[in-house]
Amino acid sequence: MKKLLPAVLLALGMLTCGGASGQAYPAKPIRIMVPFPPGGATDIFARQIAQKMTESWGQQVVVENKAGASGTIGSDQVAKSAPDGYTLLLTATHHSINPALLAKLPYDTLRDFSNVALIATSPNVLLLHPSVPANTVQELIAYVKARPGGLHYASSSAGGATHLTAELFKTAAGINLIHVPYKGAAPAMTDLLGGQVTMMFDVLSTSMPHVRAGKLKALGVSSSKRSAIAPDVPTIAESGLPGFEAMSWFGLYAPAGVPKDIVNKVNTEVARILHLADVKEKLAQQGAEPGAMSAAEFDAFLRTEMVKWAKAVKDSGARAD
Repeated sequence: MKKLLPAVLLALGMLTCGGASGQAYPAKPIRIMVPFPPGGATDIFARQIAQKMTESWGQQVVVENKAGASGTIGSDQVAKSAPDGYTLLLTATHHSINPALLAKLPYDTLRDFSNVALIATSPNVLLLHPSVPANTVQELIAYVKARPGGLHYASSSAGGATHLTAELFKTAAGINLIHVPYKGAAPAMTDLLGGQVTMMFDVLSTSMPHVRAGKLKALGVSSSKRSAIAPDVPTIAESGLPGFEAMSWFGLYAPAGVPKDIVNKVNTEVARILHLADVKEKLAQQGAEPGAMSAAEFDAFLRTEMVKWAKAVKDSGARAD
């Protein structure tokens, strides 16, 4: 018995480790942290994923909102959570922008997280007030170049994705644009509709009703291909600025150190969920398309996005509010 005991203990230890690292995962409820208020696109996507995971895995998956500081408060809480796969983070493009935008982050974006899955991508649309006599991207560029004072454009916040998308457009087109930041997309849209500002990048789902009503013009989408909810709107890339792409996107993360088999299991489950017909329909209603990346591909995607947005922040001189 004394000779057998070490072997028995070793075998039990191996079984315990295997269960903890993914074979028995999930064995208790999972929490998905959303670092923004309820009701936004990030929250909507998180609740769709949570519902389907709960149905599939038989464990409750709950969404918790902890907003503030450009998404960093909730993100920091996840970064400092136990690396066991039971606390996840679902956040937006800000995650790749904040390292360049904020002077101090309470975590390291690459070191303190495991990058699990790309949830969805969503293009922004270049909107123009009808008072501007331009109906294409090239006509807009020519119009602005003829006016050295530039053109005023709105954004939902300084340093946000819509602001930096406009700055990328400004650089690519070689034109002068004057930024007017707002405290949210709603007041920015109100002033665009009223003509106090004349241009703005915004999400498709909330913008297209104004375009269809003739209150705004949609000149181009910022994705590499046209959107299914606005197929008649060309991409900016095909409108004379080849290679232009600046999407809003949403990703799922875990604390650094989560076992790879758990990361891969969650990634596989997310991929299954995103291809369900009802989920794809709900994503489309938000002007979004499902992500389709392995965990490794998503890690590479995040790193590329961080480089792109860092350049946009530097070129624009953007600072956090």
